Amino acid sequence: MSTPVVQRNGRAATTGELAPLAFAGFAHFTAMQVRGGKVRGLDLHLERLRSASMELFGKALPDEQVRSYLRSAVEAGPADVSLTATMYSSPGEFTAGGEPVEPDVLVRTGPPASGPEGPLTLATVEYDRYLPAVKHVGEVAKTHLMRRAVQDGFDDAAFVDRRGRLSEATIWNLAFWDGDAVVWPEAEMLVGTTMGIVRRQLDRLGIPQRVRQVTPADVPGLAGAVVMNSWTPGVAVHRIGATRVPAAPRFLDLLHQAYQAEPLTDL
Repeated sequence: MSTPVVQRNGRAATTGELAPLAFAGFAHFTAMQVRGGKVRGLDLHLERLRSASMELFGKALPDEQVRSYLRSAVEAGPADVSLTATMYSSPGEFTAGGEPVEPDVLVRTGPPASGPEGPLTLATVEYDRYLPAVKHVGEVAKTHLMRRAVQDGFDDAAFVDRRGRLSEATIWNLAFWDGDAVVWPEAEMLVGTTMGIVRRQLDRLGIPQRVRQVTPADVPGLAGAVVMNSWTPGVAVHRIGATRVPAAPRFLDLLHQAYQAEPLTDL
């Protein structure tokens, strides 16, 4: 097994640089699967890092600079890896801040992943993420709710917001099938990069898509459900709460077809 690569701003991170980060929680990140030194949806990852940096730090790095850090980490290891790029500011958390701060970039690689085989069962829990549009770190609730769901006999948990709408799952986006079109839940959530890839490729393939509110009461009327994230464009879900969801192989195939239609891009 290859040794993971950990770099800060394009060079090997030292113990002194990493030690403070063990106690830090004011940061954001993106995660991707690299195959043959290339990734899908690179533009979406860069846009995510750029917009989140503006939200948290008031300043963002140029895309080409970030891209060079990603490339440096990949070139230091195998061509197929899981890669996480985390942006943080040196002042850290629990400071009042002031002027916009240019973030530092921590890039870590590990073994490639493809996600669970499924199908999965999802408990429903009432939860609203803070700054849902930002993929930020330190979300203890996600792990806590996932583990509680497993203790209750489920595989994972799906979130129901304060308006009673299904929004997302712990580390996943949700997508549904109504028998004719892909249904994306209307709610405040993190719009995943894989979700963005699938949506634009479904458009190019001419597959109908709808965005509408989906509540637990709507689940019995669904013809299929999946979760997706940077690991995979679709893992089947066959139960949400107490309600079983039909198998929808055509739906799953469409999502994977759309994902595979997205070209791989050199870092």
